[in-house]
Amino acid sequence: MEHAELNASIDRTGSELQMDELSLRRLKKQRLSLRDEISRLEVGLLPDETA
Repeated sequence: MEHAELNASIDRTGSELQMDELSLRRLKKQRLSLRDEISRLEVGLLPDETA
């Protein structure tokens, strides 16, 4: 949910000229960090394929 909220915020920010470039970069970096965390958690849920 947080990732989706960040996506929406980034989309809104991209269309608003009031938000500065630094804030937009911070939001994108936070979104990327969450995406990486989600990926790590998903990998942890997969069983080992040692067969």
